[in-house]
Amino acid sequence: MAFAKWGFIRQVARRRRALAPVLLLLVLTLGSFIFLAIADEVAEGEIKALDEQVLLALRNPLDASDPLGPPWLEEAALEITAIGGYPVIVLSLLVVAGLLLVIRRYGAAFYAVLSVGSGALVSYILKNHYERPRPDIVEHLDVIHTASFPSGHATVTTVAYLTLAALVVRFFPDWRIRLYVLAVAVFISFIVGVSRIYLGVHWPSDVAAGWALGAAWASFTWLCLSLHALYRGRRLADGAGKRLRESSVEAMEKP
Repeated sequence: MAFAKWGFIRQVARRRRALAPVLLLLVLTLGSFIFLAIADEVAEGEIKALDEQVLLALRNPLDASDPLGPPWLEEAALEITAIGGYPVIVLSLLVVAGLLLVIRRYGAAFYAVLSVGSGALVSYILKNHYERPRPDIVEHLDVIHTASFPSGHATVTTVAYLTLAALVVRFFPDWRIRLYVLAVAVFISFIVGVSRIYLGVHWPSDVAAGWALGAAWASFTWLCLSLHALYRGRRLADGAGKRLRESSVEAMEKP
């Protein structure tokens, strides 16, 4: 059994497909480090001054309740931030999972639900752990219900859209399509996070931590999926090779 495991590890190292797990592990490590670093700064209060400067820079110097820009920009921010809300995320997830079930991609459907659902749970647990108050130096332009750190919108949006991107890229071998899909996922996560800052309902550090946490969690679940696919491919290849050898032996033994 031990020899089989070491053989699997050597096979992973040799294949070009092993590059994906390595990159995912890198994102997981970097995202976790950034989140913990920001959390440490938040706990010590050393990042509060920078948070306040950024929030106030997006408001009218004479009226902190008035965000910079024309009225339509505020409306656009509200519509963009809704993309990262739980109703839209849950609805999108159900639609995608339903489609995967219809085409009998049960494993992919389970992966999507597990990745996004667990990411939302992790965000909720961390919010209750840190219990950081929402910004109080500007008027909130959107309804809020939970604590501030980390940003649930930034976290869950990043997890959800990177998870969906992971499912989509499996159907397209062209690296340009894969890069485009990933870029779209990152862009959506970015604009949703920025909208939370613009609306004054999150400190910038909340959003940055949410992005880092979301990327780390999505990479973790994606890494598990990639390693499972590699291991399953190795098992299938070994099984096919064994059957081929047995067939050859039987053919040679026949008179």
